[in-house]
Amino acid sequence: MAPRANWKGFLRLSLVTCPVALYPATSDTEKVSFNQINRKTGHRIKYLKVDAETGDEVTSEDIVKGYKVDTDTYIEVTKDELDDIALDSTHTIEIDEFVPKADIDNRYLIRPYYLVPDGKVGHDAYAVIRETIRSMDKVAIGRVVLTNREHIIALEPLESGLMGTLLRYPYEVRSEKEYFDDIQDVKLTKDMLDLAKHIVEKKSGAFEPELFEDHYETALIDLINKKRSGMPITAKAAPKTGGNVINLMDALKKSLASEKEAAPAAKVAKETAKETAKGKRPKKRVEGQREMLLPIAGKGGGTAKTATREATKDTSKKADKPVRAKKAG
Repeated sequence: MAPRANWKGFLRLSLVTCPVALYPATSDTEKVSFNQINRKTGHRIKYLKVDAETGDEVTSEDIVKGYKVDTDTYIEVTKDELDDIALDSTHTIEIDEFVPKADIDNRYLIRPYYLVPDGKVGHDAYAVIRETIRSMDKVAIGRVVLTNREHIIALEPLESGLMGTLLRYPYEVRSEKEYFDDIQDVKLTKDMLDLAKHIVEKKSGAFEPELFEDHYETALIDLINKKRSGMPITAKAAPKTGGNVINLMDALKKSLASEKEAAPAAKVAKETAKETAKGKRPKKRVEGQREMLLPIAGKGGGTAKTATREATKDTSKKADKPVRAKKAG
């Protein structure tokens, strides 16, 4: 099932306009997540919106936005008042300027989106804007309103489409000076830098995200599957820490030696992972780590005290009760 568009409107470059839709380029839905449950009953925890003073529950129609100006003093702002100050960027991404991509500081990047034509019309105008940006080898800067706030968005060609990246405003980026001022100015010898460079060379390779593995996610899935199957859970030994480095040169030499020893095995493992990735049949959608979870057993199929139907987020509207597995036997 295709994701729902976060925003629909128009993309405009001067007098050239086309209808577009904005889709999130990333997703966290495949990650294992947890609900909060009552240890005694195994029931899902629900949260109520209550008045901070009276403790009474407040219905949705009685909840409005308020800006805090003092302790217990708020300025109420209604939805109609917010609609009255709606900006043009609520419905249109107006391209204001073109800048070199290298000029955008990485600290200003928030998250990527895919911007695609919305419907069967406007593909020619969309292509004109896309290819103009591509030919100029620059990034188009515009504005878009998401979740009632205006954001700066940087547009650049990505294959046959456009990728838009939300950017932070200057007031949202902290200066590095207050953090870096206390860093000591130390003198490094050429031998130290040469050894460090050799270590980097041993670890150098191409950026291949398909080979990345989320080890913590894998461990979570393993833990859930073991508990669901009634297997004993054993605590892992604490990882060994490197301790304080007494001699930096000795540490660099030992690091280089260990990298040389590990290099052949690491190379074989990487090549194996590459071949495995190539051999997999393409799927209609990217399968997440959750596919590794075992199916839920039927009656009498598990021995865990409490198991959930699936690891869904607290934001789900349906408050399913967790499955209470019976004891085996």
